[in-house]
Amino acid sequence: MSKKVIATTQAPKALGPYSQAIQSDNTLYISGQIGIDPETDTFVGHTTIEQTQQIFKNIDAILHTAEFSRADVVKTTLFFDDLNDFTSVNKLYEVYFGANAIDTLPARSAIQVAALPKQAKIAIEIIATK
Repeated sequence: MSKKVIATTQAPKALGPYSQAIQSDNTLYISGQIGIDPETDTFVGHTTIEQTQQIFKNIDAILHTAEFSRADVVKTTLFFDDLNDFTSVNKLYEVYFGANAIDTLPARSAIQVAALPKQAKIAIEIIATK
């Protein structure tokens, strides 16, 4: 089994002792992303929607660096600080993954947590495979 660290300056640096992503053979594990702009190291906006939009940009940057695409994503986990934001985030999620491609949408879990790093509104982690 091979193991490769994936890192890009186009996504925020890890907030602790972990990697942005790890590729093991044909599988990519992207650590939970929060809505931080990698250039300013600050949150993009104060709403869950604004932060989710930035998270998807960060995920795209990591996928690209690892030579993966959205089509390779097989599992997502969404961590909310408030599940009342689920419906609005779901609309962005449909656009991001392509609601017309219902047969290729990744598996997903969505949970509410007590708190997220830096008081983020949402965090998303990804598993992709080729």
